[in-house]
This record gives sequence, C-alpha cells and structure tokens, in this order.
Amino acid sequence: MQDMSPNTDSNADMSALQQTTQAQLKSIVERVERLEEERKALGADIKDIFSEAKATGFDVKALRRIISLRKKDKNERLEEEAILQLYMSALGME
Repeated sequence: MQDMSPNTDSNADMSALQQTTQAQLKSIVERVERLEEERKALGADIKDIFSEAKATGFDVKALRRIISLRKKDKNERLEEEAILQLYMSALGME
C-alpha cells in the first residue's frame, strides 16, 4: 500500500523552499563580501593617490575639501559658504 499522506509532499516542498532560500541568502552574503573587498581595494588606491599628491607637495587636507565641495551643487556650496562666513563673523574670526 502506497503512503498518500499530504505531509510527504508538503515536506518536500518545504525542503525545496529552504534550499532555494538558503541559496539566495548565500548569494547575497557572497556578493556583499565581494563588494566590501572591492571597496577595501579602492580605499587603498585612493590612499596611494593622496600619498602621491602629498609627495608632490599638494596639501591633502585641501584636496579632500575640494573633492567634497565638487560633489555638491553650486547653490548648496554657496549656502554652506555663506553660513560659514556668518558664523566666522559672529565669532570675530574675520
């Protein structure tokens, strides 16, 4: 006599679902790990470029500030500079 219990099919479905979910989870984790390694390598490359700039005589702090400012749009930059000037004036730093 053949076992026709619904639990057998249900267990197989759950097992297949768990395997799929585990594979997806593993894929996500591995992709994030790979990107973190790439980010680490890029960070080392950027550090090397700043070391080169410093050795050439450039002020690294100023370069970092310039790079930060270039990421902002003109209006945002002007507003930030105006607020900075206002605060400096209020503190008698002009």
